[in-house]
Amino acid sequence: MRGAEFPQVDAATSAQRTRIGATVLGSQAKDFPSFSAYAGGVEVSYDLDLFGGTRRHIERAGAQAQYQVALRDAAALSISGNVVLQALQIASLSEQIQVVDAIVADDERMLRLIEAANLAGAVSQMDVLSAQSQTDHDKTLIPPLRQQLDVSRDALAILVGEAPADWRAPGFNLQQLTLQHEIPAVLPSDLVHRRPDIAAAEAQLHAASASVGIATADLYPHFTLDGTIGREGLLGGGPSETAWNVIGGLAAPIFHGGALNAEKRAAVQDYQAAFGAYRETVLEAFGQVADVLQALKNDGESLNTQERALESARASLDLTRQGYQGGNAGYVRVLDAQRLHQEAQLGTVQAETQSRVDAVKLLLAAGGRIDEKGLGSANLARVNR
Repeated sequence: MRGAEFPQVDAATSAQRTRIGATVLGSQAKDFPSFSAYAGGVEVSYDLDLFGGTRRHIERAGAQAQYQVALRDAAALSISGNVVLQALQIASLSEQIQVVDAIVADDERMLRLIEAANLAGAVSQMDVLSAQSQTDHDKTLIPPLRQQLDVSRDALAILVGEAPADWRAPGFNLQQLTLQHEIPAVLPSDLVHRRPDIAAAEAQLHAASASVGIATADLYPHFTLDGTIGREGLLGGGPSETAWNVIGGLAAPIFHGGALNAEKRAAVQDYQAAFGAYRETVLEAFGQVADVLQALKNDGESLNTQERALESARASLDLTRQGYQGGNAGYVRVLDAQRLHQEAQLGTVQAETQSRVDAVKLLLAAGGRIDEKGLGSANLARVNR
């Protein structure tokens, strides 16, 4: 597009058969024979662009190209972010299934102990039925988790461009899916400016500004210079001669029924709309970053609370089982302790998952790159596995 700033040079050739009429030679035209002539050379044209219309056309084309690049970057960021989120989901569901499997195995061991105690007459059949009910209930937690895991694996296959039947997601470990750097408590504003949606809105604003300049330039005259140089001669033979000409042109609008002014007003209104969209995009970006930073703070507190709850529930369950085996606690207390321990285990896995999910969302909100200072380039896709 920048070629429009320079003179335009083209090759030009022509051939013609001519008979000159009486208007030119008068009554002697009948005595002048028809002839064939040729011309060949180059044509040069140049728009002086005194009012910047060409420059603004180039500026708008560059802004539109930047907009397309930003859309591409946004698509790439979205895909990479979804890949990481699905990997986290797979890792979380896999760990939750492991937790429930361990709970069911523990239930079955407890059931066998209670059945043995029942045969010895130490506990009633009601305790056996309660233990069996608890075991059956915990087993019902596994199929929904496996269904969600299959869905996440299929979604990841699609994100990597494979059919779910032909590609299986690798195993992911939730503890190993960590960021390379610590998440800062505060992010600088220029980090958010890396977001491709902001870059796209800025490019649209730039293009709208250039359109105003184009519409303004159309209200003023256009000055052009045209010239040719080449050789001319007769096709029948004879010498050829160098010929040239230079022409200056001026085209100025006089009456367009108000169309040019209307186009300028429309361009100005488009610019104002683009500015509003740009401002809204920037504000939403800062709002998303603020929300995710606050969520990460709450995630840390939630995870600490869940870990303390898990430790307390594990200790309580151990003591309750010991009391039950010693005859100092009923099985209802064991069931209550098991339920609390189960909830604490799953809650811990879910809290760990949520903290990692929110970390990924922060990277997405910050344009996909962040480091310990909030200014580096830890890429979203660099997840240790």
